[in-house]
Amino acid sequence: MRFADRVKETTTTTGTGSVTLLGAVAQFETFTANFVTGERFYYAIVGQSGTEWEVGFGSLTGATTLARTDVLQSSNADALVSFAAGTKDVYVTHPSSFANATPTIGLAMALNGGNIF
Repeated sequence: MRFADRVKETTTTTGTGSVTLLGAVAQFETFTANFVTGERFYYAIVGQSGTEWEVGFGSLTGATTLARTDVLQSSNADALVSFAAGTKDVYVTHPSSFANATPTIGLAMALNGGNIF
């Protein structure tokens, strides 16, 4: 699991499947400039209009394809969101559930010689 700063693209993908990334938003970078195919990261997808949103783990399965593998939270009772038509922002995030667990993870790393995953 890696993090990266200022990674944000848009998509017009609908449904619950993988998301096609359409390029970086001004002043941001693409996912492929920061991650390689198969590498896992936290993502968020937020509709530019409406109330649809999702936070989870994902990975690139191609240069412009984000696989939504594990949803942590969403506007659909924490399940995959079936996104409607329209533009959505897709970006790297640091979920509060992970950030709030950092002291516990630090202790786990210390007790397990640095191996927590």
